[in-house]
Amino acid sequence: MSCDFYWVYILLCENKSFYTGYTNDLEKRYQSHVSGTGKCKYTRSFKPTKIAQSWRIDGEKSNAMRVERYIKKLSHAKKQLLI
Repeated sequence: MSCDFYWVYILLCENKSFYTGYTNDLEKRYQSHVSGTGKCKYTRSFKPTKIAQSWRIDGEKSNAMRVERYIKKLSHAKKQLLI
């Protein structure tokens, strides 16, 4: 499936941690995290309380994956600064 843009997002979870991911349908993906129906084990254990931040990434899926990977490597404090 080809898409013109993707979303990179940071969720705030109930344990005050952050979860970072990417998707082409932000609302649907967030609902799957909340309901626990997605493939993500982390958010099944620590339910998200809100979307803390999201960015629209135009172009290829690889662009979104690169941004996601960069954010995931950041410390909790640096993620807070992004938000």
